[in-house]
Amino acid sequence: MVAPEARAEELRSELARHSALYYAGTPEIPDADFDALLTELRELEAAHPELAAENSPTQAVGSPPAFAPVTHTRTMMSLHNAMDIGELRAWDERTRRRAKEAALDDVGSYTAELKFDGLAISLRYENGVFVQAATRGDGRVGEDVTHTVATITDIPKQLTTTDPPATLEIRGEVYLKLSTFNQLNEAAKAADKRTYVNPRNTTAGALRRVDSQAAAEMHLSFWAYQVGVAEGSPELTSHHDSMSWLAELGFPVNEHCQRLKNLDAVEKYIDKYAKDRHAFDYEFDGIVVKLDDLTTQQALGADSRAPRWAVAFKLPPEERTTKLLDIKVSIGPSGQATPFAYLEPVFVSGVTVTTATLHNADQVAEKDVRVGDTVIVRRAGDVIPEVVGPVLSARAKNAKEWVFPSNCPICQEQLIRPEDASATFCVNYDCPRQIRGRIEHYVSRGAMDIKALGERNVDRFVTLGLISDIADLYSLDYDKIGELEGFGKISVDNLRTAIEASKSQPLQRLLFALRIPEVGFTTAELIAESFGDMDAVLAASVEEFSEIDGLGPIISEAVHEWLRQPRSQELLQRLRDAGVRMTAEVAAANANVAQTLEGMSIVVSGKLAGFNRDETKHAIVSRGGKAQSSPSSKTTLMVAGDDASPAKVEKATKLGIPILDEPAFTKLLHPD
Repeated sequence: MVAPEARAEELRSELARHSALYYAGTPEIPDADFDALLTELRELEAAHPELAAENSPTQAVGSPPAFAPVTHTRTMMSLHNAMDIGELRAWDERTRRRAKEAALDDVGSYTAELKFDGLAISLRYENGVFVQAATRGDGRVGEDVTHTVATITDIPKQLTTTDPPATLEIRGEVYLKLSTFNQLNEAAKAADKRTYVNPRNTTAGALRRVDSQAAAEMHLSFWAYQVGVAEGSPELTSHHDSMSWLAELGFPVNEHCQRLKNLDAVEKYIDKYAKDRHAFDYEFDGIVVKLDDLTTQQALGADSRAPRWAVAFKLPPEERTTKLLDIKVSIGPSGQATPFAYLEPVFVSGVTVTTATLHNADQVAEKDVRVGDTVIVRRAGDVIPEVVGPVLSARAKNAKEWVFPSNCPICQEQLIRPEDASATFCVNYDCPRQIRGRIEHYVSRGAMDIKALGERNVDRFVTLGLISDIADLYSLDYDKIGELEGFGKISVDNLRTAIEASKSQPLQRLLFALRIPEVGFTTAELIAESFGDMDAVLAASVEEFSEIDGLGPIISEAVHEWLRQPRSQELLQRLRDAGVRMTAEVAAANANVAQTLEGMSIVVSGKLAGFNRDETKHAIVSRGGKAQSSPSSKTTLMVAGDDASPAKVEKATKLGIPILDEPAFTKLLHPD
């Protein structure tokens, strides 16, 4: 057993290192693991007061906090990418086809703007006063960083208008000017301190500082680029006009945002700024192209992760050459076997790269890269490093072709490449890497949100045989866990509490957490909303899944097939027996209100003058009805407000569903 003195010193060293990584924007461990280490040190110092020290992390003011979660009023979605002009034109063709399907005459004009390389932020104002700032997070839930964002002088604390919206939520990018970044590094060198790696990571680290004064000293900047929610705003008809309105309110809006009449003009814009990329005092890694008309945007909507009316054109990344030291295969959480290149460290586009993806077996063969080669490395999309190809003139004569392994490097089972597929898989369900991957996903914040169980502890528990699947989480041996290094009474209690709390997560979270093929969070929400409970989901046919707007045949068949597998049904039964909730999160009917809508399924599309979205849903559900997102054969009627989706109206008409206007809907709610 490690002596208390040695363990305390070890913990202080680890905490100091992780704090430095945390504030640099490059954490190695999740917050929960950091908190577990800090808790253990506190318990150790409490048990041995002679070990307490003034410089201990437990005594430090402003130790890394657990930043409060903020649920975005409207999801902060990501963007699909176009890596070249061909992909941009393909996006435009898809957009025009969808516009025609939505009964629109044309897509209209475009806006093009620079895609800033910073950190996405949501700002909230109430009656013109700045009240909150949150990071993007997973798109639905971010972290409260109001205290650091409030130090950014670009951001108005009071809107410059005498008639502010009641609520305004805007999206934008916090960034660090290159001149400021260089000044920070010059000051760090002069003080013999570690320099910052790149502006983006420095920005991320500054926003997560506990000390707002320290963040203020970083002199961050901000660009506004989107209206998220505006209650009580003037009528806005285009994205470009909304940017002009934000500028009038006092927000910094980039002067290079332009309205363009056609795709040819967009391509010229891209060409210009690709050539001028290094002429600015800030970094940008692409061009965001949007359809300008807001009604068209609403009609086209979004898929599970990104709007259909916008695309990010990625500018060509920087490239460097380095030595390829080895090629190995990693196994992902879903079993996909991906070849990776291990490289001599090389500085590319702001970061030091030591590994790079080779994608799949075909890519390795096509590129013909070999161990020992000098290779060209780039950061694809300025994010994922990849090997472009070898420098053949520098190849050694005895360099051997690389052969994709036939067995999984983790479990040694045979790797399988499905017919007509480019990817290779380990199909062993019991492969330790896949077990870890399923559990890591299940406990993640977007799924069952078991904060006290990070990747490191998942790995430990699987390795020690404490868990072999997600259902084992609900029968953990906490006595054994308490004997593990790093776990004291408080950390064990925190883990027990977090796992117990996960049982109450609604059906939509559970469906996402199960890692069902093709099911992301949006699809999980649609399924939960449509069926209400797990029994109904299990009983549903492929055709019933297909009736849910947004699923389609491929997703429907994948979900149905997963649910029919004996292994899946056994897992669900074990979760049910453990007390995990199997019902969706829906508003309850109101016993004090006449159940005049009982048995009805109602779709509401567009804006209603007398209701906001939540009020509309409550009015339906409190009267015993069900609020649907899209028309289907199960829909009783549809309510069409202002700017109702033409596609939904057309679908309801084809299905013979009655369509009411707002006065008729109001009369339905209040028949007397």
